[in-house]
Parts: sequence; structure tokens; C-alpha cells
Amino acid sequence: MTAPADVPPPELPDPLATQVRVWLADDPDAGDRAELTRLCAEAVRDPVVLAELDDRFRAPLRFGTAGLRGPLRAGPGGMNTAVVRRAAAGLAAWLHAAAKATAAGGAPATAPLVVVGYDARHRSEAFALDTARVAAGAGLRAVVLPGPLPTPVLAFAVRHLRADAGVMVTASHNPATDNGYKVYLGGAQLGGAQLGGADPDPGRGAQLVAPADADIERRIAVAGPAAAIPLAETWRRLDRRIVDDYVHAAVAAVLELAPAVDLNDPAPAPVTVAYTPLHGVGAETLAAAFAAAGLAAPAVVDEQAAPDPDFPTVHWPNPEEAGAMDRVLALGARIGADLVLATDPDADRCAVAVGGRLLTGDEIGLLLADQVLRRRPGPVATTLVSSSGLRTLAQHTGVACRETLTGFKWIMRADPRLVFGYEEALGYALAPDLVRDKDGITAALAVTLIATAAKRRGRTLLDLLDELAARIGVHETGQRSARFADVTRIAAAMRRLRAQPPARLAGRAVTGRRDLLDDGALPASDVFVLFLDDDRVTFRPSGTEPKLKVYLEVVEPVAAGAATAVAAARERARSRLAGLTVAVDDLIGRLG
Repeated sequence: MTAPADVPPPELPDPLATQVRVWLADDPDAGDRAELTRLCAEAVRDPVVLAELDDRFRAPLRFGTAGLRGPLRAGPGGMNTAVVRRAAAGLAAWLHAAAKATAAGGAPATAPLVVVGYDARHRSEAFALDTARVAAGAGLRAVVLPGPLPTPVLAFAVRHLRADAGVMVTASHNPATDNGYKVYLGGAQLGGAQLGGADPDPGRGAQLVAPADADIERRIAVAGPAAAIPLAETWRRLDRRIVDDYVHAAVAAVLELAPAVDLNDPAPAPVTVAYTPLHGVGAETLAAAFAAAGLAAPAVVDEQAAPDPDFPTVHWPNPEEAGAMDRVLALGARIGADLVLATDPDADRCAVAVGGRLLTGDEIGLLLADQVLRRRPGPVATTLVSSSGLRTLAQHTGVACRETLTGFKWIMRADPRLVFGYEEALGYALAPDLVRDKDGITAALAVTLIATAAKRRGRTLLDLLDELAARIGVHETGQRSARFADVTRIAAAMRRLRAQPPARLAGRAVTGRRDLLDDGALPASDVFVLFLDDDRVTFRPSGTEPKLKVYLEVVEPVAAGAATAVAAARERARSRLAGLTVAVDDLIGRLG
């Protein structure tokens, strides 16, 4: 049965009036229909509201770097009940087709299994339960996590339960006004199985990529009216054992990689940790992991400890954003913390500060990679916008380093025997066989254990970074970005950059260029790189926000690998990076 139609005023221009009329007739959510009806009435008198309404119907949400993601609003260009139900229906149709194609001798013996998770954002639980109802209504087996939980728990559950797919309802670190829909593929539909310690399908349990994303989008487009999609209540809710399983497996994996530390030895004192989940869902799971590893519970920022979908104490709940970690840094200073940690709202990212200094994602990634490779030498991977330091470290260790496009869906598919992957945006995978995605909980635990071992030697993470620089050189990285109200201006800026790339930056010659639209080494992507000898500047439109992002890296060798030469090399690198940053800011201004 279709929902009752709230007919928009005839004064709306076509084809918008027709689009709105059809959507209202098919939208199953009374609140969303009322929102659209109100906008229609206001749009007749207010051109700003008319533009907003037109924007909602200009194009549907598409699978980007991290799935569907957008503002909570009615219409095809937002996250709402109708969009979620149609997405779930398209995924269910794709899973049925994939299962049928791989089944021997006809129909599969059992229906595909989908596991659904969600965070504490506005409407997350409702969207998760709708996904389960649609999956059940399509004849799938559907299970839902026991409550609002970190994204890594969902990614773990997909592999642990040998599910055919997973859905995580989250917008990660986006503003409170947004939500999103991540899809993970279990790989069973591809015949994946464990062989010789390596999964023949490295994407089993990772986020979907092409061509599956486009195929699912095609099935979403023909899913029919959202109000007519069958629902069923045959899904079931998992109990807390799935969380316990994750915690125990995650702790075991990290302890296997961590430096040997006797946590019962009282001297010297263990590290003191200040932590914030930034109003997200990380606190409970992180505390359980610390306890299982024998670590003292971190001191938590009280006013940010409980999940709150409004994120009232931060302008933007992203630990990369200026000011987001002010409260936990202040807490760390008050208690004399050795280490300051933050996870983003769905706890798949982890930020670290030492002595009041925020470490970059590249610095954390290299510290973690160095520790992993001491215990488990094997292939590692990072993205083309992350530091080239991982490649140098891998060369020193004698292992392969894979370069990928931005996003963990690519990192996790870089090599079937991958032992570690990271991206500069505070994402790290220390146990890819366990969680085929970035995991802020295991990263926080591993960093704390590394800091604990360093403290036993009278060292800090900053000292470890200097020791690493003496081996592989100084790799200083930075990032700039420009936010655009009109996303079409980002594409125009990239076209201008390609048509007229600068010959010089910061008084230095541009010695090379790389265009990922026709690179050949990686799938075509809107990425453009300028080289200044070993230094580089990479331009890339964000896949989750209306931003043009620019990544800078300066590489400075350390004379004779001497620890005493690191400080001078770092100063030279930082000076060069500062000059390059000024030049890039000027270039962005001219491109925009």
C-alpha cells in the first residue's frame, strides 16, 4: 500500500512539482512527508527554500568513499526512511542475485545473512531496524547488533558470523545533521574461504567497491515505491556476546603485536591516559578492551563521555578539526597524562596527542606499522595521499608496500596477506583478518601499549618518532582544504588545475605530475599530484564532504642516519613545509 499523497502547491515549477508529488505519494514516513509539504508551501514565497527543495531532488545519494552519506532530510538527496528502505531493497536484490549465481545446481541452500549495526546519531536505530525489516521482507536472514556500537564491531561481526553482507548506519565524524549507510560485503557470494592462512578474497568483510556499488545502485533505482517495499519482523537482535567476542579477539590480536610489557610491574608507573569519545559510542567498548588487556581505565572527559547525537560541546565531531580535542587536551594537562586519545563518534578513527602536541595520522600510522612489522613482517598498504614513509619503512623491512586510492575499502583489498594498513585521516587496521576496516579501538589500545613500553625505557612516543626518522628520514605532512557551498565548483577547480598546472610552487620548480584520471596503475580517480623532487602536493575532492582537499609531504634525509641529526633535519623539513603551505593556500584561492 502506498502512503497518502500530500499534493504540493501547483505553483511549484516543473519538473520539480512532479518529482515532489511522486515522492510524497511513495514516502512511507509521515514526518518526512510533513517536512516536504511544509517546504513546498514555503518555496512558493521564498526563493531560498525553493533552491533547497530543488537541491534535494537534483540527484539521489550515491555510494562515495564511505557509502551513502548526507543530511537528515526528506527527499532523494537526503538520509530518510524512504532512501534507507530503497537502499536495503537494492542490497537485498543484489544479494539474492549473487547467491543464485554462485549456488551449485540452482537455488542456494540457505538465504543470505545480513548483519546490521548502528551508532547513536539521530534516527540511526530507526534506519537500522528498517534495514532489517526490509531484508527480512525480502527473504534474507537479518540480525541486528544489541545496541549503538562502534563501526569496528559491525565490521568484525560480518566476518565472525560469516555474513553475506553488513550494514552500518553512521555518518562517522560528520556534523550532527548528517547520517549515513555503509555496506560491507561478506564474500560468501564469491565463494570465499580460508585457505592456508590467507583469505583468497581480501574484500571479504570490507566495504563494497566497484562494480558491486554501481550494480546495487541500479537495483535501488528500480526498487519501486518505498511505501510498497515488503517488511517483515523475522529479524532478530543479537545479544552482548558479539561485543564480548570482538573485545576478546581484538585484545588478543593487539597483545600479540605489542611490545613485551609486564603490566603487573609497579615500577615505573603505568602510563596515564586521558580520553574522549567525542559524544560517540566508543567509551564502553574501549574501556572493556583496556580492562581485558590489563590496562588501567583512562580518565574520560565527563561532558563528552555519553553518546549524544547533538554533539553539544564540539562544532564538528572530528578529532582532525581545530578545537575538537580542546577538552581532552585540557584534561590531559590537569592530570599530567602521558597520552591523550580521542575516537570519533563511531570509533573507527583514533587521534593521539603527547605533551600537548597532536600527532598526525601519518605519524601514528608509522609508529603502529613499525611495531606490527617487528612482530609480523608482511605486506602493508596505505593510500596515495598518505606519507611515503610507509613505503620507505617497508623497504627497510624487506616487505611489500601497496599504494591504493583513498578509503579503507581499497586498503583492505590491497593484498590477501595484508598485515597492516593505514590512511592519514586517523584510520588504522592492525588486525585485517579480524576487522576488514579501520578500527579506533585496537589503535588506541596498541598506542597505549607502545607508550607503556616506551615509558619503561624513559622514552615517549615523540622519542620513538625521532628514532624512526633516524632510520627512514623525516617525513613531514600537512593538509589544507577549501569548503564549497556549490560542489560543482570543486570539479571546475580540478579542471583548471589540470589545464594550467603551476610550473613553480614556493619558489621551487615542479619536477613532475601525476593524473589519476588516466594513470593506469590505479583505478581512474579525480586526483592530481605535483612533485617537487621528493616533495609532493596532492589534490583530491573529498568523497564525504563538499571540500577540495590538498595533501602535502616534505621528505628530508637524516645525515648518516644519526639520531643527533634528526632535530636539524626536522627543522629544515618544517620550514620547507611552511613555505609550501603558503603557496598552496594561494593556489587554492586562485583555483576557487
